[in-house]
Amino acid sequence: MSTTRISLIVLGFIAIVAYFTLFTVLEVKNAIVLQFGDPKRVITEPGLNFKIPFIQNVIFIDNRILDIDAPAAEVIASDQKRLIVDAYVKFKIVDVLEFYKAFGNENVARSRISAVVNSRIRGVLGEEPLSAVLSDDRSKLMKQITSLAEAEVKNFGIEIVDVRIKRADLPEANSQAIFGRMQTEREREAREFRAKGAEMAQKIRSTADKEVTIIKSQAEKEANIIRGEGDGMANKVFADAFGKDPEFFAFYRAMQAYAEGLKSSDTTMILSPESEFFQYFGTYSE
Repeated sequence: MSTTRISLIVLGFIAIVAYFTLFTVLEVKNAIVLQFGDPKRVITEPGLNFKIPFIQNVIFIDNRILDIDAPAAEVIASDQKRLIVDAYVKFKIVDVLEFYKAFGNENVARSRISAVVNSRIRGVLGEEPLSAVLSDDRSKLMKQITSLAEAEVKNFGIEIVDVRIKRADLPEANSQAIFGRMQTEREREAREFRAKGAEMAQKIRSTADKEVTIIKSQAEKEANIIRGEGDGMANKVFADAFGKDPEFFAFYRAMQAYAEGLKSSDTTMILSPESEFFQYFGTYSE
């Protein structure tokens, strides 16, 4: 066997041993070295490490802040209002060994944390009325939930960083009922607004009609006064004229009577020629 082939075999053996012996821990991970399932070492610093091949194995656990989208939970508030709460959780694994002993892997931990948080959400929000859950007091309630959940899981090597409500809705049946009540209330308000508008319109029309009547009456009064004054002035002019020349005034009045009495083409009058009405016709004279 040639020296080259022996060298290749040795290098291959070394590569296999290195593959099963060496491992790298990334900055975002922590590692636990297990020997037949029993934890032997915890590695928190990044870099190259080793293990006993075929006897020991390594599991990696994330050391970043992780998210859990907790399943929606139905909460009954203190005023007996039902609410569907959809929350999310931010947590961090701070003690790798305790975490592994308690859960073994991240999936089991997520399930347990979700159950703990949902339980605390029901407990805290169940002591508050619906108005508090939907108001600015929610932040205070979330801090309380975070603190309670943190106290329950801290012995498992987990830190609850934050708990937040993404969505808080009423159940579908309650939503429809509330929508119906809101619609009825809005319709009632609309009827009240229309009634008030009609009442105001009627008052405006009544006021306007009253003002029109007053203005017309005042105008008619002033017109009658003016007509009366005009008639008085006309009578005075006529009286003055009659006093100055009674004969001319009689002639003028007779001409006016002719114009009014004979202006229609079908006027028929039967009078004696000696009637005073014809005193200015023909040659008749007294």
